[in-house]
Amino acid sequence: MSAYDYDLFVIGAGSGGVRGSRMAAGMGKKVAVAEDMFLGGTCVNVGCVPKKLFVYASHFGEDFHDSQGFGWSVNDKSFNWKTLIENKNKEISRLNGIYENLLKNAGVELINGRATLVDAHTVEVAGKQYTAEKILVAVGGWPSVPDIPGKEYISTSNDAFYLEELPERIIVVGGGYIAVEFAGIFNGVGANVTQLYRSEKILRGFDEDIRDHLTTEIIRKGVDLRVNSNIASIEKTDSGLVATLEDGSTIEADFIMYATGRSPKTANLGLEAAGVEMDKAGAIVVNDDFQTSQPNIYALGDVINRVQLTPVAIEEAMVLVHNLFAGEDRKMDYDNIPTAVFSQPSVGTVGLTEAQARYQYGEIDVYKSDFRPMKFTLTENQERTLMKLIVDRNSDKVLGLHMVGPDAGEIVQGMGIALKAGATKAHFDATIGIHPSSAEEFVTMRSPVSS
Repeated sequence: MSAYDYDLFVIGAGSGGVRGSRMAAGMGKKVAVAEDMFLGGTCVNVGCVPKKLFVYASHFGEDFHDSQGFGWSVNDKSFNWKTLIENKNKEISRLNGIYENLLKNAGVELINGRATLVDAHTVEVAGKQYTAEKILVAVGGWPSVPDIPGKEYISTSNDAFYLEELPERIIVVGGGYIAVEFAGIFNGVGANVTQLYRSEKILRGFDEDIRDHLTTEIIRKGVDLRVNSNIASIEKTDSGLVATLEDGSTIEADFIMYATGRSPKTANLGLEAAGVEMDKAGAIVVNDDFQTSQPNIYALGDVINRVQLTPVAIEEAMVLVHNLFAGEDRKMDYDNIPTAVFSQPSVGTVGLTEAQARYQYGEIDVYKSDFRPMKFTLTENQERTLMKLIVDRNSDKVLGLHMVGPDAGEIVQGMGIALKAGATKAHFDATIGIHPSSAEEFVTMRSPVSS
């Protein structure tokens, strides 16, 4: 008999927590998972899944317009925000049920309530204490907002998913994934959108050509994108909200959404009582095995603030559980992680940016293709696609692959396998393209544009 109630107690039923608890239970371990909000975490409820549904919804208006060039006549177009919200809620509810069944069918005990650490082996939920040999903290992150006058009028992406009515005038603050995506969503469904970003270019950390190309397309589609701009204060008036910028100018809006970052959700979790070290940002400090400063407590996902992506949290959970309960010695590989921004147009990227490649490898060749996709040739749509390959001149290895255009995420997912396998430019050149397609450009670029 174990001296503890559970072999593993998981705090948080998001993507990483659910995967970790299911796998451990499948290995014959006694597992419990505690969640005080919703099953599936941010991704399923107020993140990836509903956001992608919103992206689909927002693109239909442009598609209807483009269809006229192909002979279609689409009359009486209208959009109903409430219908979108209601159908989204039904789908999320369905997914919540699936997650609950997955846990129960795996033999995981689901405990509803907020869990806090009492000590290194004890967790408390709703006044009841549970002991565990090992504890996994996978509580994720939460949107953070600045401390400015009028911050009580600030909303986040969490709120955007439950708006009862579509605001007419919207300000989106930020320049990362979430801000860019929501600016496109709101613009696509008919709102008047102003996007503010305090720095010079959106999508910090992405390849410079990608940043510049997407900026051009975002503005072309009607978003009032203002860089080097930030809100100093917000005031509520009879006609809505007034944002005063740091330069003294003002913008009126009905909804102000901040997407300026997410913070690890570690406050009041009892980490200090359990002897778990955190960094200045509140992220849990872990080693390469996801072990915290308390040897039997582990953490993964957004709460450790390494790579804030759902598939990364899932893979971290798989690495951890295989090491803890299957006697393996796996290591998480963070290189060449493909990612997509579901902006309009979308972005897909894997590997190094041009700047990173030049710094790490020195001699590189850069290939680029900038074109108007075939889909738009019979329409008035002037959107252009950009594709880019970065190659190490000495080894011929493809170091980075980047795209802005329709289906970028779908295309780059497949290309990510090639980079993970160490593909060279010669491999790309030897691959027959699928014609006519945009993706074939990645295997037909022959002459570098710079080196």
